[in-house]
This record gives sequence, structure tokens and C-alpha cells, in this order.
Amino acid sequence: MRRIYGAILLTVGIAIVASLAWAQSGASAGPYKVLKTAKVGGVGGFDYISADVEGRRLYIPRNGTMGGLTVFNLDTLEPIGTIDSVKSGGAVVDPRSGHGFSSTKPITMWDAKTLQVIKTIDVDNRPDGIEFDPFNERVWVLSHSAPMAVVIDAKEGTVVGPVMGLDERGTAEQAASDGKGTVYVNVSDKGGVAVVDAKSLKVTHYYDVSAKGVHGSGMAYDAKNHIIFAYMRDPAPVVVILNADNGNIITTLPTGAGVDTVAFNPDTMEAISGEAAGTMTIIKENSPTDFVVEQTLKTMVGAKTIAFDSKTGRVFSMAAEYGPPPAEAPTSGGGRGGRGPMIPGSFSILMVGRQ
Repeated sequence: MRRIYGAILLTVGIAIVASLAWAQSGASAGPYKVLKTAKVGGVGGFDYISADVEGRRLYIPRNGTMGGLTVFNLDTLEPIGTIDSVKSGGAVVDPRSGHGFSSTKPITMWDAKTLQVIKTIDVDNRPDGIEFDPFNERVWVLSHSAPMAVVIDAKEGTVVGPVMGLDERGTAEQAASDGKGTVYVNVSDKGGVAVVDAKSLKVTHYYDVSAKGVHGSGMAYDAKNHIIFAYMRDPAPVVVILNADNGNIITTLPTGAGVDTVAFNPDTMEAISGEAAGTMTIIKENSPTDFVVEQTLKTMVGAKTIAFDSKTGRVFSMAAEYGPPPAEAPTSGGGRGGRGPMIPGSFSILMVGRQ
């Protein structure tokens, strides 16, 4: 009887393991995979990753005493150089002027070819996110403290001004430009999208999506069909998909936990999000009213920011491995409490693309 019972348990156990394996592979089944993982090492934390598509460079800011803005070849992931004075935030490059900018305080402006610092630019807010608007060659510096957005002329490296009417709406996380004079800003704390005139730098409309989610993070835009993808973290991680012309919500779809930055690929009609939980969610736009989760790709825990290469269709992210937390570390609560030290040499760049 024991043998029969043991055999039954074994059979059930095998079935459970098999079904779990199938479920995991099924969740990851799709057109994308991790094409390359480059362990580039280095000391210090990290924040936003960004791509200079024209210059074929990948920018990764590192924090700490030995950190800096590390630069890699976008095609090979081989190191190119470092700007030592840039140790946090994100980076963007204006392909016309060849000027690069970081979301440090003060803002650092550099030559994208030589990596030499040109000057620093004082701003009143606490820089966090950073976006480049090709419409009028301006850099948008987003913040969680007033003023929520400061705009800089990329050619001259001068402050154009703050965005009027945004401070009243809430903290600014990520923005997306339609390339024609309108910028959409994901309002983090209140769950909404601010519509901003890129010429006057004034909020013209506000789309409240708080009924679907709050604590906004990533923002992507489909210019062809005027579709906004606004990612929310609470009470459950979702992407709110809405009509950019009138703010009407089309649908919501689940994502992985801890979405930070996102991108939209107009060639494949896909919105892609990087997630701290160690996944990447690909949303397929079949039509302006039909959206599905096409794939949930396993990446690395902590790979929450992404950079999109519009030339190759590849997506880049980054993460590191960490040791066990110290014994006195808290076992609950938010933030990064309880995380152990970074394992030396484990910091990695992930290149994701179609199989």
C-alpha cells in the first residue's frame, strides 16, 4: 500500500512539475528572447539606460565614488568610454546638435562624439527622468519636486522654462512626444496623463485614469493611431491604454511588477516595458481597439529600465546580482531595504530582440 501511495505521489509530483514548467515556458513563449548578456562589471548603482540610435551608443549612468556615465557600443556592447562627472539619473542625445544631457543636478551637457563636458546647467527641481523632444530640439527634465518639468534648448544648452500648470497635477515620471508639438506626461502620484503644448509649455488637458491605477511610471506613444500607453504600479501593475485625442480609456492590461521605463516599436506595433520583477512585457496592438499581452519574457531581477534601438528593433536593459541581505535587514516594507551587496563583476547589459 505504501508503495502504491508513494507511486501516486511521485506521479502527481512529476505532473505538477511538468505543468509548472509548461506554464513558465508558455508565459515566455513569443517572438522575443534575450539575444546577449554582457557582464560589464563596474562599481556603483544604476538608474536609467538610454540609446543614441544615430551615434550607435548606449549610455548607462553609474553611482558611487567610482561611478560615471559609462558608454558602450550599441551593436557590440563593447565599452567606449566614461564621463566621470555624471553619476546618476539618465541621459539623452540630440542627434542634430550632437549634444548630450544628463539628469544630474546641475544638468551636465557634453559632446556626444568626444564625451567631453561642455558645461553644466542649473535647474530648480530635482532631476529624475529625462526625455528628448525632436519637434523643437528640446530636453525635458522631469522631477518629483516643483517645478515638475524644466525644458532646455538642446542647441544652446539654456533653460527655456518650466511647464506651466503641471505642478498642480502631481509629480512627473516619464514623458512621450508625438513629434508634432504635443508632449504627454505620466503623472506619478495621482494617476493621470498631462497633455502639454510643446511650444507654449502649458498643460492643455489632463486625463484622469486614477480609477484604473495610480503611481504612474512608464509612458509610450503610438503616433500613427494616437494611442497612449500609461503604466501604473498600484493597486496592481497595469498599463492603461487610452485615446490621445480625447483621453477615453480603451482598455487595461496586466504587466509585471515594478515597471519603470517603456518604449513603443512602430514597426511591430508593440509596447514594451522593463520590470523590476525580472520580466519584460510585450503588448501587441492588433488594431487601435484591440490589444493583447503578446509575451512575458524572463530577464533579470532589477532590469526595470529599457532603451529602444529603432534601427534594429532591439531593446536593452541592465541588472546586477546581489548577495544575501545582512542579518539586521528589515524583512518587510517598501523600497530597497533588505537587499544585500552587489556581487562584484555581476553587473550586466541585456540585449533583447526577435528570435
